[in-house]
Amino acid sequence: MNRYPRNMTGYGANAPDAQWPGGAKVAVQFVLNYEEGGENCILHGDAASEAFLSDIAGAAPWPGMRHWNMESIYDYGARAGFWRLHRLFTGSNIPVTVFGVASALARSPEQVEAMKSAGWEIASHGLKWVDHRDMPEDEERATIAEAIRLHTEVVGERPRGWYTGRCSENTVRLVAEEGGFDWISDTYDDDLPYWLEAGERDQLIIPYTLEANDMRFATAPGYITGGQFFDYLKDAFDVLYAEGTQGRPAMMSVGLHCRLIGRPGKLAGLKRFIDYVAGFDDVWCPRRIDIAQHWARTHRHQRRTRPSQMDRDGFVARFGGIFEHSPWIAERAWELELGPAHDTSAGLHNALARMFRSASEDERLGVLTAHPDLAGKLAAAKRLTAESTAEQASAGLDALTDAERTRFTELNNAYVARHGFPFIIAVRDNTKASIMAAFEARLNNDRATEFATACAQVERIARLRLEELL
Repeated sequence: MNRYPRNMTGYGANAPDAQWPGGAKVAVQFVLNYEEGGENCILHGDAASEAFLSDIAGAAPWPGMRHWNMESIYDYGARAGFWRLHRLFTGSNIPVTVFGVASALARSPEQVEAMKSAGWEIASHGLKWVDHRDMPEDEERATIAEAIRLHTEVVGERPRGWYTGRCSENTVRLVAEEGGFDWISDTYDDDLPYWLEAGERDQLIIPYTLEANDMRFATAPGYITGGQFFDYLKDAFDVLYAEGTQGRPAMMSVGLHCRLIGRPGKLAGLKRFIDYVAGFDDVWCPRRIDIAQHWARTHRHQRRTRPSQMDRDGFVARFGGIFEHSPWIAERAWELELGPAHDTSAGLHNALARMFRSASEDERLGVLTAHPDLAGKLAAAKRLTAESTAEQASAGLDALTDAERTRFTELNNAYVARHGFPFIIAVRDNTKASIMAAFEARLNNDRATEFATACAQVERIARLRLEELL
C-alpha cells in the first residue's frame, strides 16, 4: 500500500468545542522544563559537554572535557532560577506542569519536594536531556523504561505525561506502546489535544510549542528582552482569546526553562504576562494532566474505519459505487498515495475525482452513460442502484404526474440523441422545478460544453454520496 503517514488535516475547518471548565475562552498552560543535571556532561557518562539552550553564544560540545561555564549556567537554573519561578507561580496560584528529566530530578531532591508541595504535575522529560535521534529502537525503548523507573523512584509515583523534546521518529510510538501515559506532548501540530491511534491504544496527544517558549532567548532570531517575550505571549493570547469568544476555544502552551526565564530581566516579561492573564475571569490555567482528564471525559475517542487503512477489496467494495457502476475508479484511487488527508469525504472525493479526471475520454463517457435517465424506464422498473433511487426520490422524481413523466421522457430522448449520454445533474442540490429548468436550458448546448458540465455533475454526485456514506 502506497500510504502517507503524516496528518495535515487534523480537525480541519470544524474543530470541536473544547468546552473548557467554567466556559473558559482559552486554556493557558505553563510548562517548566527541569533539565539541570540531566544535560550532556562527561560527569554523566556522555562523550562531550552540552551545547544547547544556554546564554553562551555559538556554544559547541567539548569532547571529553567538562565545560565549566556551560555547567555553571545550568547550575544557575537549579540554584536560583527554579526558586524564582517557584515563588512567581505559587504566588500567582497557577499550577504548572514540569517536564522533568529523570536524572536531573534525582540530583535535585529539594526542588522535587517543592514541586510536589505546590501541587505541580511532574511529567517525564526522558532519562537524560540528550538527543534520541540516532538511538536504535531497542535502546530507546529501554531508555524510556529506565526513565519511568527512576522517575517513580525519585518522585514517588510514575509519570503520567511525557515529552522528550529531542526525539526520534520512533519516540511517540514507543511511549504510546508503553501504555501508562495519559498524554504525550512530542508534537507541535495543533492548538487542541487530539487522539492518536497507536496500535490498539488510543493515545491522547497534547501539542507543545517552540515559539511561545523562552528557548527563543537562546536562539537566533529570538527574544532579547523580557518585554519582547511579553509582547509575543500577549499577542498569542489575544488572538486565541478572541477566537474563544467566537466559539473556538483553544489552548496556549508557554514553554519555560529555569536557566533562561529564571534570569531577572527575562522573568520580568513572564511576570507581566501572568499579571495580564489574571485580568481575565474566563481563562483556565491548568496543568497538562488536568487538560488530559478533561479531554478524556469530554471528547472520548471513537474508532472508525479509515479509507486509507483499508485493503483493496474492502476499499473497492465500499467505494466502488460512488461513481455510478464504475468500480475501476476506486481501484485506481486505492493505488494512490493515500493517508489521513483522504479519510474525510473531501479527501477521498479528491482521490476518486483525480482518477476520473485523468481517465481517457472514452472511460469518462462510460461513466456518463452508466448513469440512468432521470425518471426514466429503469426508475419505473425499480432497477436503479440504491444510491440513484434515493437521489431521485429526494427531488420528488419518483412521484411525477403523467404530464411531468411524459415531458421528462421527451427531454431524455432529445438530450441523448443530441449528446450521446444521459442528462446528469446532482438532484440532491435541486428541486423538481429547477431540474426541469436546467434540462430545458442545457439541451441545446454544444456537446463539449455538456460533456464538461456532465462530468462536473458526476463529481458533485460522488461528493454527496461520500458525505452520506462517511
